[in-house]
Amino acid sequence: MSSKISVPVTPDHRPLRTIAAPMLVAVSLLSGCAGWPGKSVTVGAIPDDYRTNHPIIVAEQERTVDLPVASGDRKLTISMRETVRGAAQNYRSSASGAIRIMVPTGSANAGAASLLSTQVADVLRKEGVPGDRILSSPYPVSSPDDAAPIRIAFMAITASTGECGRWPEDMLADTTENKHYANFGCASQNNLAAQIANPGDLIAPRGMTPIDAERRSTVIETYRTKGAGLGN
Repeated sequence: MSSKISVPVTPDHRPLRTIAAPMLVAVSLLSGCAGWPGKSVTVGAIPDDYRTNHPIIVAEQERTVDLPVASGDRKLTISMRETVRGAAQNYRSSASGAIRIMVPTGSANAGAASLLSTQVADVLRKEGVPGDRILSSPYPVSSPDDAAPIRIAFMAITASTGECGRWPEDMLADTTENKHYANFGCASQNNLAAQIANPGDLIAPRGMTPIDAERRSTVIETYRTKGAGLGN
């Protein structure tokens, strides 16, 4: 007597094993997303946010502009004057306290820097910085061979983020939890903060300027006489 093996079939008369095989593959793939035994990972759930890890903070900080000086310089060059003018305009738009001209001492260019510092003060005054707010102070250099710059510094409200480069662990290789790595988004936040001209815009909107009634009347009249016929 020959033995028979019965194969279960589906309602559409297909053997069940032809359906079971793809189902087993799908189950094995889904089980791979669960991580190691004993660890539950929800794919797509990202609890951290780069805006939380690297927030833009509005606070008082020192702004500095360095002016390179050669040991043979005896007067400000055109590019130097433009740099000083830019520092003065930045000061006038964002600060009202003291502005310091920091002159290096003990360096090879110390004599030239001391001579040019008085010219820097003259440019600042010509750009509208009050003379009683311009201070001059020396600062030591670590090596006499350094060509230390003249530094223009002042305190102002500034938008900035924390220092980038935090790598407490290798999150680029270990991505089983689908989280951002610690340094993710830091450069973008820093660039965004640097582009903000008025940090106060992050706190509250500016007041609206009054309308130009004459200009509004001109625009309305132009629309009535010319623009209204464009749709015909």
